[in-house]
Amino acid sequence: MGFLSRLRRLVADRDVPSEGVDILAPVSGQLVAIEKVPDVVFSEKIVGDGIAIEPEGDQIVAPLDGTIGRLFDANHAFSLESPLGLELFVHFGIDTVELGGAGFKRLVDEGQQVKAGQPILEFDLAYLKEHAKSTLTPVVIANMEDVRALDKKEGSVVAGTTPILRVEL
Repeated sequence: MGFLSRLRRLVADRDVPSEGVDILAPVSGQLVAIEKVPDVVFSEKIVGDGIAIEPEGDQIVAPLDGTIGRLFDANHAFSLESPLGLELFVHFGIDTVELGGAGFKRLVDEGQQVKAGQPILEFDLAYLKEHAKSTLTPVVIANMEDVRALDKKEGSVVAGTTPILRVEL
């Protein structure tokens, strides 16, 4: 069997929806272009492409069903892998790692299966606005090499409800 045949079978076996996969807002707020994030790692798409959210509220939820990969010690960021192999990275704010976990509360563990909309972290927005460089929250697709098309949404979003990205693998 040739490479393309194996690839087609792999994709078929994974049941990849042909119309794409919706990634929901992990936090409520206003969508902002990733290029406007005040950190070159995100604005220049070094870790991947995506979108950012100017947050409201007090929770970060799972943007899709999957497994928590890494939950950083400072509780400011996590990775999530979907059953289809989509790898997401959600990073609350800029330079929030320097707060050593202050302003955040972990609600899940690494390796845990989560459902879209399930709370992952709680945060104190007033504290973070006062102490972080920025509260813009990038949501990045880490494995862009597996993405055929990416549609970015605009406007206000509600955590766990509003699609922010549509991804075709």
